[in-house]
Amino acid sequence: MSPTVTVVRQSVIPAAADDVWARAVTFEGIDHELRPWMSMTVPSGSEGLDLASVAPPQHLGRSWIRLLGVLPVDFDDITVAEIGPGLRFLERSRMLSAPVWQHERIVEPIDAGSCRVRDTLTFRSRRGVGRLALRLVGALFTHRHRRLLEHWT
Repeated sequence: MSPTVTVVRQSVIPAAADDVWARAVTFEGIDHELRPWMSMTVPSGSEGLDLASVAPPQHLGRSWIRLLGVLPVDFDDITVAEIGPGLRFLERSRMLSAPVWQHERIVEPIDAGSCRVRDTLTFRSRRGVGRLALRLVGALFTHRHRRLLEHWT
C-alpha cells in the first residue's frame, strides 16, 4: 500500500473572500479551475446544489473526472465531511486512483479586496502510482490556483 501524502497549494487572490468562496464552491467554479485539461461531471441529483444547503457529513455521489473534458479517467465519490468554521470545506472521498482522498479548501480574508485560498490534499494512491500521483495532484492544483487567479485578475 502506498503511503499517505499531502500536497498544499496557496494563493493570494485580488478579490473579496466572500466572492471567491461563492464561486469556488460551485461545480461551475470547480470546472473552470480544472479546464482545459480536465473537467468533472456533477453527481446525479446534485445539479444546482448550494453548499449552504449541505448538512455534513453528506454523500453527494460519483463525479467523473474527464481528461480534456471528454475521456473519463477517474471518479471522485464525493462526501462533504465538514463545512466551516469560516469559509472552509472538507471533502473526504474515495477515487478510483486514490482509496483515501481528503481535500480541504480555506478562503481567508486578508482585507476588503483580497483573500488567501489554501488547498490541502491528503491522499493515498493505489499501489504502484504513488510518485506519479503526487506529481499529478501537485501539478493539477498548481493549475487550479493559476486559473483561480486568472479569473479574478
